[in-house]
Amino acid sequence: MRKGELTRAAILDVALDISSRNGLEGLTIGLLADKMNMSKSGVFAHFGSREDLQIEVVKLYHHQFEQEVFYPSMKEPRGLPRLQAMFARWVKRVSVEIASGCIYISGAVEYDDRPGAIREELAGMVRAWKNALRRCVVQTVEMGHLSSETDPDQLVFEMYGLILALHHDARFLKLPGSVNRAEVGFERLIKSYTNPQPAEKPAAKTNPKTAAKKSA
Repeated sequence: MRKGELTRAAILDVALDISSRNGLEGLTIGLLADKMNMSKSGVFAHFGSREDLQIEVVKLYHHQFEQEVFYPSMKEPRGLPRLQAMFARWVKRVSVEIASGCIYISGAVEYDDRPGAIREELAGMVRAWKNALRRCVVQTVEMGHLSSETDPDQLVFEMYGLILALHHDARFLKLPGSVNRAEVGFERLIKSYTNPQPAEKPAAKTNPKTAAKKSA
């Protein structure tokens, strides 16, 4: 990478750290310039506007999320192993972000009713992740690992709910054991959608009199 590209990458790394802790709206050119020991004009030289900078931060976060959660999970066998890997890596990332924050979750709070390019970029990336989860659920059903009655949208909704509860309890309430509760909740959730095993037929009762006659 050239010097300019290295500087831009370094600025984005610091900007992502600030946004994770303070929210995307807490990211200002002045604060970023102070952190980088640069002038405001120096920061602006790499990004046309504050909004452009915020969008690039969202893209960087999404890229890191894909590298840590999505792509490694795709190496797992299709079906339930892959779905389990996606959730496990998702939980692991959230557990690391407890000390800082999740751009997806904090961004949803900041931009839920604020239209604009940042909201569209953020919402599009969240939809992409939910669509990836849905495709994996559909494959899991097709492979017979989950019941054919499974509603993919409902299962993804419930998985997302577990992650939101984990983030809330671990980061906001600081409750111990939140990660384990999310993992137990997922196991119970998957079990509720798993194809039931056929019940074993009870052994036929032997009539003592009939048995005695046969032995005679």
